[in-house]
Amino acid sequence: MESITASLTAFFNSISQGFGDWGLNLIGAIVSLLIGLWIIRLLMKAITKAFTTSKIDKTLKPFLITLTSFGLKALLFITIAQIVGVPMTSFAVLLGGVGIAIGAAFNGSLGHLASGVMLLVFRPFQVGDLIEVNGELGFVKEISVFVTILETFQNKTSIIPNGTITANKIVNYTTIGNLRVDMPFGIRYGANIENAKAIVMNILAEDSNVLKDPKPRVAVNNLGENGIELLALPYSSVEGYWDVYWDTRQKIVEALGEAGYEAPLPQRVVTMLK
Repeated sequence: MESITASLTAFFNSISQGFGDWGLNLIGAIVSLLIGLWIIRLLMKAITKAFTTSKIDKTLKPFLITLTSFGLKALLFITIAQIVGVPMTSFAVLLGGVGIAIGAAFNGSLGHLASGVMLLVFRPFQVGDLIEVNGELGFVKEISVFVTILETFQNKTSIIPNGTITANKIVNYTTIGNLRVDMPFGIRYGANIENAKAIVMNILAEDSNVLKDPKPRVAVNNLGENGIELLALPYSSVEGYWDVYWDTRQKIVEALGEAGYEAPLPQRVVTMLK
């Protein structure tokens, strides 16, 4: 009976001692985690401020900041695992298994990450460029790890997954530095074409939003059923595109109306047979 009692006492003492050691390690790990996250937060504020004042490409800044944050937190978790007493070999196996599980669960997200790297390497656009992708037109505000953020002309924020961008056609309106604004307008058959072209060219020459180089042009674009279609071809800056598209078009319509040019409305000739 005494031997059984001694065995049980030794068993419970060993459990208590082991739990006490593990509990102390766990408390130390939690405290280290909290302190580590606080230090990382301070470091990230300093790094973000340094990136803001540095000459690093503004397209790379959000991407590098995010990767730095991920790297510091991964290093912290590895350190915490060592404090708890997880062997590095077992931890590596566990990390590999978790990585496979996360990779399977977030297969699409990893694709967006790879697409984000491709966007930064091949540079089809940069922060500040006006682009059209996936039916969205707007200025690039940020290229992050998984998504690209656009600001549209309606002041809407459009968040597009990077994988969607690389899988579709990308139209960059900023690469060359200017845009041609095609503006068709019509006059009736029999009207003075050269005079109409001169009126439109005068409007384009006096408009401050129209670039002088490349030079604007007015040409006959089409001979329609009801009239002659002329095409004004002014150039504008990227930022001034809509000013030319709307305001200059209005000036052309008003100038042609004041000169006596009427809109080419549908007409039909009726011949009376005797």
